[in-house]
Amino acid sequence: MENIKAIKPGPKPKTPDGTPDERRRVNPENQPKHPKLKPHKHKPND
Repeated sequence: MENIKAIKPGPKPKTPDGTPDERRRVNPENQPKHPKLKPHKHKPND
C-alpha cells in the first residue's frame, strides 16, 4: 500500500483583492517596498 503525502503550501503572496497577505513577514531591508507587512525579527540566540 502506498502512502500519499500532501504538499503543504506556503503563505500566498497576495490575497484575491490584491493586498499583501498579512501573515507574511518581510526582511528589514525590504520593509520600504512592503510597508503593511510585519518585519521579520530573530531572537538574539536564534
